[in-house]
Amino acid sequence: MFSKRINKLSESLTIAISQKARELKAQGKDVLAFSAGEPDFDTPLIIKEAAIKAINEGFTKYTAVAGIPELLKAIQTKLKRDNNLEYDLDEIIVSNGAKQSLFNIMACLIDEGDEVIIPAPYWVTYPELVKYHDGVPVTIKTDETTNFKITPEMLKKAITPKTKMLILTTPSNPTGAVYTKEELKAIADVLKNTDIWVVSDEMYEKLIYDGEFTATASINEDMLKRTITVNGLSKSHAMTGWRFGYLASKNKELVKNMIKLQSQSTSNINSITQKAAIPALLGAADSDVEKMRKEFEKRRDFVYEAFNKIDGLSAAKPAGAFYIFVNHQKIMPESMNFALTLLEEKGVAVVPGVGFGSEGYFRFSFATDLETIKEGIKRIAEFIKELK
Repeated sequence: MFSKRINKLSESLTIAISQKARELKAQGKDVLAFSAGEPDFDTPLIIKEAAIKAINEGFTKYTAVAGIPELLKAIQTKLKRDNNLEYDLDEIIVSNGAKQSLFNIMACLIDEGDEVIIPAPYWVTYPELVKYHDGVPVTIKTDETTNFKITPEMLKKAITPKTKMLILTTPSNPTGAVYTKEELKAIADVLKNTDIWVVSDEMYEKLIYDGEFTATASINEDMLKRTITVNGLSKSHAMTGWRFGYLASKNKELVKNMIKLQSQSTSNINSITQKAAIPALLGAADSDVEKMRKEFEKRRDFVYEAFNKIDGLSAAKPAGAFYIFVNHQKIMPESMNFALTLLEEKGVAVVPGVGFGSEGYFRFSFATDLETIKEGIKRIAEFIKELK
């Protein structure tokens, strides 16, 4: 009855666990959710004011598919200022969140049998989009020994004549791992003299706690040409519901094809969101972003120490984003069983690692207030103690 393509897709475990948590809450159970990837802060006032101004001025009509000129210029300015990357306006397209940017990439580049290298743990959507477009996800397993990052040797082993693309996420969802400039240079050396595209998901760029952020495309001219940079404002500016994502590529023909695709699917993104994004991209809310980053860092420090004090659990220290990836293999090998039992018995919602391609872990989001975090970890500690 349904298409083979849609039958290939699996439901996001992040959404599935969040839905289960909502159901239990509706039944009156005391549930603490650490499953969603959404900041608990409000969108900065200056951004909301720009949106209100757009509404009051009647900016509520269709726009160019790729985005209004002043918005594209703001992205161009941001990439130059923050990442030392120079793009023409026709090398940028705005979409309904990073998910649509990624969908557009796969739709325009992946044919049946094309292999896409995805380091695991990975964001749950990557392999699903590859499969939907008849590609083949090739997973490189990583763990604490490499700080959840691939090495040049791992990458070399994974490349075949069918390799079309490598997906990098820095900072990472779900581990918070951040690639250093030296690590990205080593990856660039492996890719030199190949035709492999690099998709660099940099959504958590502004949420760094250790070291500095390096944009993948900034490594050298070769990486600039092969890298498609994906970014947005959902995480950094607490704008998840605004649905704002963008990508930049030096391949004008690729961007042109994405505009063609988007013109036949969603067309332009919300016109009001476009106006609201401009001050955010130009740095008008940077002080708000820094306040969020500092608060996330305090929470990061707390959860890292707290989880590593629980006998049977261990976690690497996340250098960015707002997640910690906790190893529970000594307690229970199956992450889905662990997550569902924890939710049912203690009312704590976390995302099982199997959804990220790494069995024996769970992702805990610290994008909520510290008191709730403390209570959640207390319940997890009790749960572990009762299992022994």
